[in-house]
Amino acid sequence: MIYTVTLNPSIDYIVHVSAVQLGALNRMDRDIKLPGGKGINVSRVLNHIGQPSTALGFLGGFTGNFISDWLEKEGVHTQFVSIKGDTRINVKLKSDTETELNAQGPLIGNAEVEQLMQQIDLLTAQDIVILSGNKPPSLPEDFYQNLIAKVISKQANFVIDTTGTELMNALVHKPLLVKPNHHELADLFGTTFESVEDAIPYGKKLVALGAKHALVSMAGDGALFFTGEKVYQATVPKGIVKNSVGAGDSMIAGFIGALVDTKDPLIAFKKSVATGSATAFSDDLATRSEIDALLEEVILTEITL
Repeated sequence: MIYTVTLNPSIDYIVHVSAVQLGALNRMDRDIKLPGGKGINVSRVLNHIGQPSTALGFLGGFTGNFISDWLEKEGVHTQFVSIKGDTRINVKLKSDTETELNAQGPLIGNAEVEQLMQQIDLLTAQDIVILSGNKPPSLPEDFYQNLIAKVISKQANFVIDTTGTELMNALVHKPLLVKPNHHELADLFGTTFESVEDAIPYGKKLVALGAKHALVSMAGDGALFFTGEKVYQATVPKGIVKNSVGAGDSMIAGFIGALVDTKDPLIAFKKSVATGSATAFSDDLATRSEIDALLEEVILTEITL
């Protein structure tokens, strides 16, 4: 089974306004409310491509009910821990520029944490756990480390999609996949990139430090994939970008879904790029037909150094 863990889910309230005037009344052109949270996005896309998963994490209040009801209607299997506080609401303001207002998240109690840990105790060596996104401030700084220790004690594989110290600390535990974008990769090693070539040594460091596979999204320059001693670059399909939220999560879903089906990392890489692009070209997350339509546009090239 594939499990996703979303410690700090949200309702993503996406608001379109033609021109924002601060300090004045602004009227929306249109709006939409969607279940948010990186792991939840992964589970939704996995469901769209026919790959079962179970979504874990914390949900509470009327906002949590909105998310659980939505996922139930879509057929996503969930086992969320019910919490006393309300799941947060994040505002995504789309105008001439894109602005995000993200809430911190609810208080998570010790008993609620223990329930999640008991769920992780049921993992087996055949399972994959995808750990995505930030954690609410009430959880301790080393919470991801504690989760990872529990996962690897069960000999399960894990994917980590976070940034900074949490990502660096996870590498020693040999994650199946890490997926920073090029900005996050540069920040991780305290540097900057002027070209795709600049990023390659640092992507290789992710593998040298323990990652089995590393996927680095490079915006308009496609994506890089690091596996063993090899490096590959993928082109990105052409299209109109409507939505940057969830594209990276979709890449993870496409990769893991294809890897489970085919056991071929290169097929998984190609599927991940098509899946991320399909989400970027959509108002919501990618559907199977949208992904399939883009697959042939993704061209892989091995980079020899």
